[in-house]
Amino acid sequence: MPLVPSLFLLLLLHLSCSPTVQLAAADEHKYTLVAMSSLKPKATCSGYRVSPPQNITWVPLNHPHGPCSPLSDAATPSLAELLHHDQLRVDGIHMRLSNDTPGDSKKTQSDQNYQTESYGNVTFVLDTASDVPWVQCLPCPIPPCHPQVDSFYDPSRSPSSAPFSCTSPTCTGLGTYANGCVNNQCQYRVVYPDGTSTSGSYIADLLTFDASNAVPSFKFGCSHAEQGSFDSRAAGILALGGGPESLLSQTASRYGKVFAYCIPASSSYSGFFILGVPSLASSRYVVTPMVRFSQATFYGVRLRAITVGGQPLGVGPTVFAAGSVLDSRTDITRLPPTAYQALRAAFRSSMSMYRSAPPKGILDTCYDFTGVVNIKLPKITLVFDRNAVVVLDSSGILFHDCLAFASNANDRMPGILGSVQQQTIEVLYNVDGGTVGFRQGAC
Repeated sequence: MPLVPSLFLLLLLHLSCSPTVQLAAADEHKYTLVAMSSLKPKATCSGYRVSPPQNITWVPLNHPHGPCSPLSDAATPSLAELLHHDQLRVDGIHMRLSNDTPGDSKKTQSDQNYQTESYGNVTFVLDTASDVPWVQCLPCPIPPCHPQVDSFYDPSRSPSSAPFSCTSPTCTGLGTYANGCVNNQCQYRVVYPDGTSTSGSYIADLLTFDASNAVPSFKFGCSHAEQGSFDSRAAGILALGGGPESLLSQTASRYGKVFAYCIPASSSYSGFFILGVPSLASSRYVVTPMVRFSQATFYGVRLRAITVGGQPLGVGPTVFAAGSVLDSRTDITRLPPTAYQALRAAFRSSMSMYRSAPPKGILDTCYDFTGVVNIKLPKITLVFDRNAVVVLDSSGILFHDCLAFASNANDRMPGILGSVQQQTIEVLYNVDGGTVGFRQGAC
């Protein structure tokens, strides 16, 4: 039967939403009181904190390791493993962008669940920084394939499935993703920023979101082999990058190269992924120009300033001149060293009443909250180009009791706005319109 994916954002995140206690009026714009109990994982799924937008094409978005996830039986990686893979991904993005100069947005060539009629749920990882969607296909021995919670997609049982010949325009247009020819069937290979890879046949099939939303002849990789760690037990990757192979580009005539998502604050809640223009009024979003790089895959924004506890860091906008990549699969936001050092100093000053703890890998500002009932957490605000002001949710500030930011190697590298800082915020990508919108408290 046709492929009916089930997108699931594989974000290995932690913190739950943060109930607040009343603060003195003078402190309300500077701090949030966060109950420590809210930072602990819960055993049951609480569903949606905020109802997802209706009358549009949307699917649920969840953390992979938690009660809301169909992947909940998968092994949860340790913090050290998570940070290691996070750094590999960051290094790979920086390597691909090492010769790039960000410019204005130009017209360029999830994680959710999709069900196939005969194979049940198919769970994907949402990836805004890759171009080729793929799913594991039979035959797929383990290894080199990885275990998954869903049944394996079998193209031989789908009457709408079709391979591409090696001489077809689709195959010859794969460029760097082309991987030769086997039995006159087009082959592909994708290597990710963290060094993992997938390879197999390049085919097409019907992709169905719901009864009224389907994508005929959806092109994707039919993976028969992977290298590296795909330990989330998802069936594949739903790529949303700017390249012509991505889901976004393939559905441009219908959805206009617009998508959005909201990552929940913890694994105990669900968020959403949207294709097309949301049904909400544009006034609900703060909007900034989209930065594009010579690597068409990536989308970015440009920071202008950061405030901690209501006080600006005093870092000039030139420090952020390289732009920041928006990435759904990098967890920890990377800043230029000059900006990070100022942020760290301001945060430590605001948190001086708490006991410090040893660093945890790249997270060098950590605390021992033993016995603490409520944390007086300084608010952190990101100010983007055109004065688009975004106040981070408290779940986007602390990660495993540490400041959830890290430093790049130098100020010339593009920053990366990671998924932890995006939590509870709907991020709206209008690629053709050249803008990125943010709506706070969306999930």
